[in-house]
Order: sequence, then structure tokens, then C-alpha cells
Amino acid sequence: MAWDDVYAIVRAIPPGKVLSYGDVARRVERPLSPRAIGWALADCPDDVPWQRVVRTDGSIATDEKAGMRTGRQRRLLEREGVAFDAKGRVAMKAHRWE
Repeated sequence: MAWDDVYAIVRAIPPGKVLSYGDVARRVERPLSPRAIGWALADCPDDVPWQRVVRTDGSIATDEKAGMRTGRQRRLLEREGVAFDAKGRVAMKAHRWE
């Protein structure tokens, strides 16, 4: 299943680094859209560090998700040393995993 591939990629992202939904979509062997990556992460296993996937511009999508506590993803990333700019976006140049 494609979700297993998504989870494997996200599990490989080191602490303090992030990928965008599009980055993950491009790394999956079977083509998926960035939106599909979001669907996969919406109900992922507990050992998948979903917080390490953000929008291309570094903004946080989960703050807009019903039932998700605002700021949760940011707090998790900050604990890993991820820096945010004045607009609340991840500093992608410093933290994007290559």
C-alpha cells in the first residue's frame, strides 16, 4: 500500500528536519499528490513523526484541522530545535531535509 511508503519516508526524517507534503509525494515510488500525503498522515501510526511534514512555504496545516489543538505541531517541532520565522513558518532553508 502507498501509505506504508509514505510512513517509511516520514519515519526517516531526522529530528530537527522537515519535508513538505510535496517533497514526500515526490519521494514515494507510486505517484501521489501532496494532498494524499496529508490524508495518509491524518491517521498515521503512532511511531510516524507526522509533525515533520509541513507546507512548501513552511506553514503549518494542522492548525486548520478540526479536532487538532492549535500550535501542537509547532510545539513538537520547536522541541526538536526547528526555528520559525516572524510569520510562524518553519525556516525551510535551515530545516528542510535533503
